[in-house]
Amino acid sequence: MITIAVDFDGTIVTHEYPKIGQEIPFAIATLKRLQSENECKLILWSVRSGKLLDEAVEYCRIKGLEFYAVNKDFPEEVYDKASNRKVNADIYIDDRNVGGLPDWGVIYAMIKGKTRPIYDTQYIKPKPKNIIIRFGEWLAKR
Repeated sequence: MITIAVDFDGTIVTHEYPKIGQEIPFAIATLKRLQSENECKLILWSVRSGKLLDEAVEYCRIKGLEFYAVNKDFPEEVYDKASNRKVNADIYIDDRNVGGLPDWGVIYAMIKGKTRPIYDTQYIKPKPKNIIIRFGEWLAKR
């Protein structure tokens, strides 16, 4: 069984922090499907805390998505605000990934091993060449 840590804002819902944004299409359905296939434990991994975190957990619960743990490795673990550490997971799903958040259908296929991870290069802009490099290329053509 794999453990998946899932961010909330920008991953399950659109960014409207501190409010709860609109559900990102297929986010909750995909996570529920992974749970129903008994292949993963889901941990909500969010910067939210206190009342804002409770609201996020309740939002998901109302939509039928329950988490194994929230901002900790195990349900019975006492959350220590001072540690602010990353939870122990096999996979992290977060909109701040390199290349951004793939479509939830792609995420599902990657987790199920049906496709290789993709990296959307539309977010990676090539650096412009400086004048010295361009001059050197011009000289090389002569």
